[in-house]
Amino acid sequence: MSATASAVLAAGSTGEAIGFWVLAPIAVVAALGMVIAKNAVHCALFLAGVMLSLAGLYALQDAPFLAAVQVIVYTGAILMLFLFVLMLVGVDSSDSLVETLRGQRLWALVLGLGLAVLVLFTLGGAVADDSKGLTDANQDGNVVGIARLLFTKYVFAFEITSALLITAALGAMVLAHKERVVPRLSQKQLSRARFSSDHPFPLPGPGVFAAGDSIARGALLPDGSVSEGSLAPTLVELEQDGEQT
Repeated sequence: MSATASAVLAAGSTGEAIGFWVLAPIAVVAALGMVIAKNAVHCALFLAGVMLSLAGLYALQDAPFLAAVQVIVYTGAILMLFLFVLMLVGVDSSDSLVETLRGQRLWALVLGLGLAVLVLFTLGGAVADDSKGLTDANQDGNVVGIARLLFTKYVFAFEITSALLITAALGAMVLAHKERVVPRLSQKQLSRARFSSDHPFPLPGPGVFAAGDSIARGALLPDGSVSEGSLAPTLVELEQDGEQT
Protein backbone atom coordinates (compact mmCIF):
# COMPACT_ATOMS: atom_id res chain seq x y z
CA MET A 1 0.00 0.00 0.00
CA SER A 2 2.80 2.37 0.87
CA ALA A 3 4.59 1.53 -2.36
CA THR A 4 1.44 2.36 -4.35
CA ALA A 5 1.04 5.66 -2.50
CA SER A 6 4.68 6.54 -3.14
CA ALA A 7 4.27 5.78 -6.85
CA VAL A 8 1.18 7.98 -7.04
CA LEU A 9 2.96 10.83 -5.26
CA ALA A 10 5.99 10.50 -7.54
CA ALA A 11 3.77 10.52 -10.64
CA GLY A 12 1.94 13.58 -9.31
CA SER A 13 5.18 15.42 -8.63
CA THR A 14 6.49 14.59 -12.11
CA GLY A 15 3.28 15.79 -13.77
CA GLU A 16 3.30 18.97 -11.71
CA ALA A 17 6.91 19.67 -12.67
CA ILE A 18 6.18 19.09 -16.37
CA GLY A 19 3.11 21.34 -16.22
CA PHE A 20 5.11 24.07 -14.49
CA TRP A 21 7.93 24.04 -17.05
CA VAL A 22 5.35 24.20 -19.86
CA LEU A 23 3.10 26.94 -18.43
CA ALA A 24 5.70 29.11 -16.70
CA PRO A 25 7.67 29.99 -19.89
CA ILE A 26 4.38 30.74 -21.68
CA ALA A 27 3.36 33.10 -18.86
CA VAL A 28 6.75 34.86 -18.88
CA VAL A 29 6.81 35.27 -22.69
CA ALA A 30 3.21 36.53 -22.70
CA ALA A 31 3.99 38.97 -19.88
CA LEU A 32 6.98 40.36 -21.81
CA GLY A 33 4.86 40.63 -24.95
CA MET A 34 2.18 42.48 -22.99
CA VAL A 35 4.75 45.05 -21.82
CA ILE A 36 6.55 45.41 -25.16
CA ALA A 37 3.56 45.40 -27.55
CA LYS A 38 2.45 48.86 -28.70
CA ASN A 39 -1.05 47.87 -29.82
CA ALA A 40 -3.60 47.81 -26.99
CA VAL A 41 -5.46 44.83 -28.49
CA HIS A 42 -2.24 42.82 -28.71
CA CYS A 43 -1.48 43.71 -25.08
CA ALA A 44 -4.91 42.44 -24.05
CA LEU A 45 -4.39 39.16 -25.92
CA PHE A 46 -0.99 38.67 -24.27
CA LEU A 47 -2.64 39.37 -20.92
CA ALA A 48 -5.17 36.64 -21.67
CA GLY A 49 -2.28 34.24 -22.21
CA VAL A 50 -0.81 35.19 -18.83
CA MET A 51 -4.15 34.69 -17.07
CA LEU A 52 -4.79 31.30 -18.66
CA SER A 53 -1.27 30.17 -17.73
CA LEU A 54 -1.86 31.24 -14.13
CA ALA A 55 -5.12 29.30 -14.12
CA GLY A 56 -3.24 26.20 -15.23
CA LEU A 57 -0.65 26.69 -12.49
CA TYR A 58 -3.44 27.03 -9.90
CA ALA A 59 -4.95 23.78 -11.13
CA LEU A 60 -1.58 22.03 -10.81
CA GLN A 61 -1.37 23.20 -7.20
CA ASP A 62 -4.69 21.51 -6.32
CA ALA A 63 -6.55 24.84 -6.26
CA PRO A 64 -9.47 24.27 -8.67
CA PHE A 65 -11.52 27.11 -7.21
CA LEU A 66 -8.79 29.68 -7.89
CA ALA A 67 -8.30 28.26 -11.39
CA ALA A 68 -12.01 28.57 -12.15
CA VAL A 69 -12.15 32.11 -10.75
CA GLN A 70 -9.09 33.06 -12.79
CA VAL A 71 -10.72 31.87 -16.02
CA ILE A 72 -14.32 32.97 -15.37
CA VAL A 73 -13.82 36.30 -13.61
CA TYR A 74 -10.54 37.68 -14.95
CA THR A 75 -10.17 36.12 -18.41
CA GLY A 76 -13.86 35.71 -19.17
CA ALA A 77 -15.29 38.90 -17.69
CA ILE A 78 -12.77 41.67 -16.96
CA LEU A 79 -10.50 41.09 -19.95
CA MET A 80 -13.42 40.64 -22.35
CA LEU A 81 -14.95 43.86 -21.02
CA PHE A 82 -11.63 45.60 -21.68
CA LEU A 83 -11.58 44.30 -25.26
CA PHE A 84 -15.22 45.31 -25.74
CA VAL A 85 -14.41 48.87 -24.64
CA LEU A 86 -11.43 48.95 -27.02
CA MET A 87 -13.64 47.88 -29.91
CA LEU A 88 -16.20 50.58 -29.07
CA VAL A 89 -13.71 53.41 -28.56
CA GLY A 90 -11.40 52.37 -31.38
CA VAL A 91 -7.64 51.97 -31.45
CA ASP A 92 -5.45 53.97 -33.80
CA SER A 93 -1.79 53.09 -34.27
CA SER A 94 -1.02 56.77 -34.94
CA ASP A 95 -2.00 57.95 -31.48
CA SER A 96 0.05 60.74 -30.00
CA LEU A 97 3.06 59.57 -28.00
CA VAL A 98 3.61 63.00 -26.45
CA GLU A 99 3.72 62.76 -22.66
CA THR A 100 1.01 65.09 -21.37
CA LEU A 101 1.37 64.12 -17.67
CA ARG A 102 4.73 65.31 -16.41
CA GLY A 103 6.68 62.93 -14.24
CA GLN A 104 4.53 59.87 -14.93
CA ARG A 105 7.50 57.82 -16.12
CA LEU A 106 9.48 58.64 -12.98
CA TRP A 107 6.59 57.70 -10.71
CA ALA A 108 5.98 54.54 -12.75
CA LEU A 109 9.64 53.58 -12.23
CA VAL A 110 9.44 54.25 -8.49
CA LEU A 111 6.24 52.25 -8.10
CA GLY A 112 7.67 49.43 -10.21
CA LEU A 113 10.75 49.22 -8.00
CA GLY A 114 8.55 49.26 -4.91
CA LEU A 115 6.45 46.41 -6.31
CA ALA A 116 9.61 44.43 -7.12
CA VAL A 117 10.89 44.88 -3.54
CA LEU A 118 7.51 43.79 -2.15
CA VAL A 119 7.52 40.66 -4.32
CA LEU A 120 11.08 39.80 -3.23
CA PHE A 121 10.16 40.17 0.45
CA THR A 122 7.07 38.02 -0.09
CA LEU A 123 9.05 35.29 -1.82
CA GLY A 124 11.75 35.46 0.86
CA GLY A 125 9.16 35.07 3.61
CA ALA A 126 7.57 32.13 1.83
CA VAL A 127 10.91 30.37 1.44
CA ALA A 128 12.16 31.09 4.97
CA ASP A 129 8.98 30.15 6.85
CA ASP A 130 7.91 26.59 7.35
CA SER A 131 5.09 25.74 4.95
CA LYS A 132 2.26 23.52 6.14
CA GLY A 133 1.54 22.31 2.63
CA LEU A 134 -1.60 22.24 0.56
CA THR A 135 -2.79 19.01 2.17
CA ASP A 136 -3.36 20.67 5.54
CA ALA A 137 -4.72 23.87 4.00
CA ASN A 138 -7.20 22.02 1.78
CA GLN A 139 -8.15 19.24 4.17
CA ASP A 140 -11.85 20.24 3.96
CA GLY A 141 -11.67 21.25 0.31
CA ASN A 142 -10.11 24.12 -1.61
CA VAL A 143 -13.15 26.42 -1.29
CA VAL A 144 -13.40 25.86 2.47
CA GLY A 145 -9.66 26.41 2.90
CA ILE A 146 -9.76 29.73 1.01
CA ALA A 147 -12.85 30.86 2.94
CA ARG A 148 -11.20 29.98 6.27
CA LEU A 149 -8.14 32.10 5.44
CA LEU A 150 -10.14 35.03 4.02
CA PHE A 151 -12.52 35.35 6.96
CA THR A 152 -10.05 34.64 9.76
CA LYS A 153 -6.42 35.54 9.10
CA TYR A 154 -6.92 37.96 6.20
CA VAL A 155 -10.37 39.31 7.04
CA PHE A 156 -9.11 42.89 7.57
CA ALA A 157 -7.26 42.98 4.22
CA PHE A 158 -10.30 41.40 2.54
CA GLU A 159 -12.68 44.05 3.91
CA ILE A 160 -10.30 46.90 3.05
CA THR A 161 -9.98 45.61 -0.52
CA SER A 162 -13.76 45.34 -0.90
CA ALA A 163 -14.17 48.90 0.46
CA LEU A 164 -11.59 50.19 -2.03
CA LEU A 165 -13.34 48.46 -4.94
CA ILE A 166 -16.72 49.88 -3.93
CA THR A 167 -15.19 53.35 -3.54
CA ALA A 168 -13.57 53.09 -6.98
CA ALA A 169 -16.88 52.02 -8.57
CA LEU A 170 -18.78 54.89 -6.93
CA GLY A 171 -16.05 57.36 -7.91
CA ALA A 172 -16.21 56.22 -11.54
CA MET A 173 -19.99 56.66 -11.50
CA VAL A 174 -19.71 60.17 -10.02
CA LEU A 175 -17.03 61.26 -12.48
CA ALA A 176 -18.92 59.87 -15.49
CA HIS A 177 -22.28 61.30 -14.42
CA LYS A 178 -23.46 64.47 -16.15
CA GLU A 179 -26.44 66.39 -14.87
CA ARG A 180 -28.89 67.06 -17.72
CA VAL A 181 -30.59 70.46 -17.32
CA VAL A 182 -32.33 70.47 -20.70
CA PRO A 183 -34.27 67.62 -22.36
CA ARG A 184 -32.51 65.48 -24.93
CA LEU A 185 -33.07 66.61 -28.52
CA SER A 186 -34.44 64.14 -31.03
CA GLN A 187 -32.71 63.25 -34.31
CA LYS A 188 -35.17 65.43 -36.24
CA GLN A 189 -34.49 68.44 -34.02
CA LEU A 190 -30.72 67.95 -34.29
CA SER A 191 -30.87 67.76 -38.10
CA ARG A 192 -33.07 70.85 -38.33
CA ALA A 193 -30.77 72.80 -36.02
CA ARG A 194 -27.70 71.75 -38.01
CA PHE A 195 -29.10 72.78 -41.41
CA SER A 196 -30.43 76.08 -40.06
CA SER A 197 -27.01 77.02 -38.63
CA ASP A 198 -24.04 78.60 -40.41
CA HIS A 199 -22.20 75.24 -40.57
CA PRO A 200 -24.53 72.60 -42.09
CA PHE A 201 -21.62 70.32 -43.03
CA PRO A 202 -20.49 67.55 -40.62
CA LEU A 203 -18.00 68.31 -37.89
CA PRO A 204 -14.51 66.71 -37.81
CA GLY A 205 -14.33 63.12 -36.64
CA PRO A 206 -13.71 62.25 -32.99
CA GLY A 207 -10.13 62.59 -31.81
CA VAL A 208 -9.24 65.37 -34.29
CA PHE A 209 -8.57 68.72 -32.62
CA ALA A 210 -8.70 71.06 -35.62
CA ALA A 211 -8.32 74.83 -35.27
CA GLY A 212 -9.92 75.49 -38.67
CA ASP A 213 -11.84 73.92 -41.50
CA SER A 214 -9.05 74.22 -44.09
CA ILE A 215 -6.91 71.22 -45.06
CA ALA A 216 -3.90 73.52 -44.75
CA ARG A 217 -4.47 73.75 -40.99
CA GLY A 218 -3.03 70.79 -39.17
CA ALA A 219 -4.75 68.91 -36.37
CA LEU A 220 -3.56 69.66 -32.85
CA LEU A 221 -2.15 67.08 -30.46
CA PRO A 222 -3.19 67.02 -26.78
CA ASP A 223 -0.15 69.16 -25.87
CA GLY A 224 -1.12 71.85 -28.41
CA SER A 225 1.49 71.08 -31.09
CA VAL A 226 0.59 70.42 -34.72
CA SER A 227 0.37 66.80 -35.86
CA GLU A 228 2.55 66.39 -38.93
CA GLY A 229 0.57 63.33 -40.04
CA SER A 230 -2.59 65.42 -40.47
CA LEU A 231 -1.08 67.60 -43.20
CA ALA A 232 -0.87 66.51 -46.82
CA PRO A 233 2.74 65.96 -48.02
CA THR A 234 2.15 68.28 -50.99
CA LEU A 235 1.18 71.17 -48.71
CA VAL A 236 4.24 70.57 -46.54
CA GLU A 237 6.53 70.64 -49.59
CA LEU A 238 4.90 73.83 -50.88
CA GLU A 239 5.34 75.47 -47.47
CA GLN A 240 9.00 74.46 -47.36
CA ASP A 241 9.60 75.76 -50.90
CA GLY A 242 7.95 79.08 -49.96
CA GLU A 243 10.18 79.45 -46.91
CA GLN A 244 13.30 78.74 -48.97
CA THR A 245 12.39 81.31 -51.61
